[in-house]
Amino acid sequence: LLRAVDEQVPGKARLRNAICAYSYREELKSQSMSYSDLVRVAVETGAEGLDLTVYWFPPGAPDSFLFPLKRLAFKNAVEIYSISIRTDMCRPPGAVRDKEITEVHKWVDAAAKLGAGHIRVFGGTVPKGSTEDEAAQWAVETLKPCVEYAGSRGVILGLENHGGITERAERIIQIVKEVGSPWLGINLDTGNFNRNVLPQIEMSIPYAVNVQVKVEQRLEDGTRGPQD
Repeated sequence: LLRAVDEQVPGKARLRNAICAYSYREELKSQSMSYSDLVRVAVETGAEGLDLTVYWFPPGAPDSFLFPLKRLAFKNAVEIYSISIRTDMCRPPGAVRDKEITEVHKWVDAAAKLGAGHIRVFGGTVPKGSTEDEAAQWAVETLKPCVEYAGSRGVILGLENHGGITERAERIIQIVKEVGSPWLGINLDTGNFNRNVLPQIEMSIPYAVNVQVKVEQRLEDGTRGPQD
């Protein structure tokens, strides 16, 4: 992972490296590793920060889990700069959308407690029977209250290019622009575009708040090939 900013001080870009917890998903799922172990891995490898995918947090992410982890990271000079959560923003108005927004608010609170300034979120897929334009508008409407609350806690949301409604750079940029908040940007995954890869990455860079740099890229036939 590399960190990027959209309002840089003029001069040389500052990109900081980090470890994504999802890289250790099998170990975290089986509990052969803990999130505290990731702090140790960061120290041993010289990584500056951690993106903590929350899928294997204890239920409710209690303070009794968050605060000791935050203290351990601080004591070892490792920044918990981001968390990653499951989301589907393509929700029409109704109870399901309301629940999605409430869940995001909950994780914004958890991120703030950890001292993380960024949350990686996903756009979701176009529901059956709906058009992509409809789903994109729903994503904008769902994101707006999420971003408003995130901004009130000093947390940026990074919408990842991750298939579905965010498969193409043009669409994800449109969504970010329509939400129109400095607290929303793109979590740019260089391995997720599957056509016109480099032009789409170039389009996304001005909106990127976090970057996942990969050595492979998706190909149109569903396979993977080497990234340039």
